[in-house]
Amino acid sequence: MRTRTTPLTRRSALTFALASALALTTAACGTPEDEGTENAGRAKPGTKGTAVNLSPDQKRVRAKKVDAVARLVPRRIRDRGTLEVVASAGSVPPLTFYATDDKTVIGVETDIAHLVADVLGLRVRAHAVDWANIFVGLDSGKYDVGFSNITVTEERKEKYDFATYRLDTISFEAKKGRGWKVKGPKDVAGRVIGVSSGTNQEKLLVDWSKQNVKAGREATDIKYFQNTSDYYLALGSGRIDAYLGPNPVAAHHALSTGKTEVIGSFSGAGDGLQGKIAATTKKDNGLVKAVHEALEHLIGEGSYGQVLGRWGLSDEAVASSELNPRGLPKSS
Repeated sequence: MRTRTTPLTRRSALTFALASALALTTAACGTPEDEGTENAGRAKPGTKGTAVNLSPDQKRVRAKKVDAVARLVPRRIRDRGTLEVVASAGSVPPLTFYATDDKTVIGVETDIAHLVADVLGLRVRAHAVDWANIFVGLDSGKYDVGFSNITVTEERKEKYDFATYRLDTISFEAKKGRGWKVKGPKDVAGRVIGVSSGTNQEKLLVDWSKQNVKAGREATDIKYFQNTSDYYLALGSGRIDAYLGPNPVAAHHALSTGKTEVIGSFSGAGDGLQGKIAATTKKDNGLVKAVHEALEHLIGEGSYGQVLGRWGLSDEAVASSELNPRGLPKSS
């Protein structure tokens, strides 16, 4: 079942970002100490004392061009001089959201894209679209690469190439003080849970609901949202019991508002596999090796770590970038 959503305005995203800023000056991305997980990695507290610059003048961490890596970029892109980067519409702090000018997209995903472009000797041209149009644009060749909290999945690997750069942790966010935790499938039986369609969070939730039905428990009533403003309203009004989404977003919102909390965190790839977030290119378009080598260089020389620290996501760092690693399995 799907719910109708209305577009999240840039102004409302800005309002949320401003409200979040004070919380981030004292505590960054993290989860309650008493949250439970079962057969999955626990989300660790983030680095404290992180302040966020919300202005369009980001003073980003920058990197130098590496000629040996830049030569790996396909000639058509080198000749153009730009890296066409796509991300979901700027509404999800601290991943991608709008600066105080109400038009510049900022966040950790944007910063990493700029670092990669620096190493490749290219200039970023950022495109903010809805989730589905990320893949439509990659398929058509309109965009070169997606930096948008995209999880590696076995199904996506049939159409796309991946270079990983961050661990994938997903979390259930609920109104504070409800007194329930999510440790596994049985904890969402009969619950009304929101999720965004076409995501690995949706897959996990659907799989869990099927497991519950098979075990004789109630199915999960899954409600679909595409905009943060809509599911925040649904959480606040009690129309949904919880929302399942990326951990950085859930933790950031909980800390910023003080009205919600993370009640369970899991690997985005499900039990037995640590999910990975990756730069995403159309399969065999020739760019992913250059992006992979750029990320490896950035991890080694330290600027990658500086960017994650800037956004309070140091605990989601990877030791190295992987090309097309094992991903979230296909649905049975």
